[in-house]
Amino acid sequence: MSSIHGPGMTWIKSSYSDGQGGNCVEWAPASATPSAVPVRDSKRPNGPQLAHSARAWQAFVDSLKN
Repeated sequence: MSSIHGPGMTWIKSSYSDGQGGNCVEWAPASATPSAVPVRDSKRPNGPQLAHSARAWQAFVDSLKN
């Protein structure tokens, strides 16, 4: 996991989010690469951004589906 920043990144959050600013994670799919999937806390859009490997991100998403 590392930090990643970039101007003009487009962030999305889950369609399951209730839109009331709860505990949501956003990711920037257009900026993702096999080695870095940008992730941040939706409550802190100017806060730290992390980058997980695509494999780790997929494992996280898969764990939420089960």
